[in-house]
Amino acid sequence: MSHTASAVGAGASAPAPVTILLVEDDEVIRRSVAMALERYGYHVIVAGDGLTGLELFREGRHDLLLLDVMLPGLDGIGLCRRIRETGTDPILMMSARGDALDVVSGLEAGADDYVVKPVDTAVLVARIRSLLRRTTFTPAAAATGGRADQAGSPGRLDQSGQPGQSGQSGQAHQHARLVFGELAIDTGGLEVSLSGEPVALAPTELRLLLEFAANPGIVLDRQTLLRNVWDYGWDGDTRVVDLCVQRLRKKIGAERIETVRGFGYKLRR
Repeated sequence: MSHTASAVGAGASAPAPVTILLVEDDEVIRRSVAMALERYGYHVIVAGDGLTGLELFREGRHDLLLLDVMLPGLDGIGLCRRIRETGTDPILMMSARGDALDVVSGLEAGADDYVVKPVDTAVLVARIRSLLRRTTFTPAAAATGGRADQAGSPGRLDQSGQPGQSGQSGQAHQHARLVFGELAIDTGGLEVSLSGEPVALAPTELRLLLEFAANPGIVLDRQTLLRNVWDYGWDGDTRVVDLCVQRLRKKIGAERIETVRGFGYKLRR
């Protein structure tokens, strides 16, 4: 079942509307959320259970997935895990209770963020916009040459593996590589490899890694990461940071990101 955007809020609609897959079993909530998002110009595809949601995910292309936790058949946590087996699409979970177990389970399963129902439309749209921005951004290190462009240093910026020179333009850095031992990051192609093997990262995991890579050896506290990675303009739930770091460690090596107790995290040079 598909809802087509009928009106646009806060400005003109984009030529190609953002497509959101909404999986929610409560018909009233499903219809009201879909209609609210359509007013902001989003194209919304809906499903009433997890298995149908999984089928729709496999059949089409979506810019963002909005999943309820409590779903019949295949719950939202299980659906999130199934999606993460093959996809890196942005995932926003909805929890009716804001229960700690729901939140932790969803984030551990691979969700990028969560909201608690009932959620105000303005808050939901703000979270969606924030999450979408994470998939279309210019990495700080690539744009500015940051702290990682010193020749001969770990985490150096280079062109085709060669040490980079400071003072180069942002455009010149767009196809630079950040190298940390066996970990390599192509900041132009937004690709990550470990010991030469590609590493699949969800958008938030990639942005978190790039934030660390732009500040190698520097401790970043959780509020800074929430602001720079999750784009929160307010104090958010720091559990999203901890669990995203946990997922990232599993993919690039637990030793690469160090916990500095009482302060935050840093990427080892």
